[in-house]
Amino acid sequence: MPKHSRRYDAVAERIEPDKLYQPEEAIDLLKELANTKFDETMEIHIRTGADPRHADQMVREVAVLPHGLGKQIRVLVFTSGEGADIARQAGADYVGDDDLIAQIEGGWVDFEVGLATPEIMPKIGKLGRVLGRRGLMPNPRTGTMVQPRDLGRVIEESKGGRVEYRTDRTAIIHCSFGKASFDTGLLLENLAVLIDSIVRARPAAVKGVFLRSAYITSSMGPSIPLELSALQALRPD
Repeated sequence: MPKHSRRYDAVAERIEPDKLYQPEEAIDLLKELANTKFDETMEIHIRTGADPRHADQMVREVAVLPHGLGKQIRVLVFTSGEGADIARQAGADYVGDDDLIAQIEGGWVDFEVGLATPEIMPKIGKLGRVLGRRGLMPNPRTGTMVQPRDLGRVIEESKGGRVEYRTDRTAIIHCSFGKASFDTGLLLENLAVLIDSIVRARPAAVKGVFLRSAYITSSMGPSIPLELSALQALRPD
């Protein structure tokens, strides 16, 4: 068993063993327990019934959280010509093609969202080994391969509350949904949109129960188990 700090053990004692918490109750408790010197990120971890060994059971989607993530998001856009002008006007942090490709091949990856227009996709295929494992590789499935006319909207969403989630090799989805400093109501609204998106993203090939367990936690806090029916009952406005 891993050893935890005395602070962690002290806050973990506040969580009742074998209890499944209502989402609002769990968020209130987690906010109270997030007592570090920085604004901790709120995360949800969901075990699914998908079998990630099968491509038709992989879950990979995006959701736009109405109240954002509470942090600065740096957006990189692989594009040229008109697309470059649109991306810069929309507030993208890094815009280019061959120059950015060379930087990334050299090991630079200081951004949180990667977008690309279709004509650049063949050029960046070689970056898959670097960007793919970090979830930064533009992909038409997740809406990060973008037509120039849509760049403004997607950049705005990315800097706001756009999050990408996917099942890992153990069929678990890990995703942030805000900061501990957010009001409980705002966190619940973000969580409602995220859960609605995940339920809608259920692959047809998954049989039986899709969401099997769910826990929320903060960056430095213990995890709190959620009552699944209450979690799935959350509805976005």
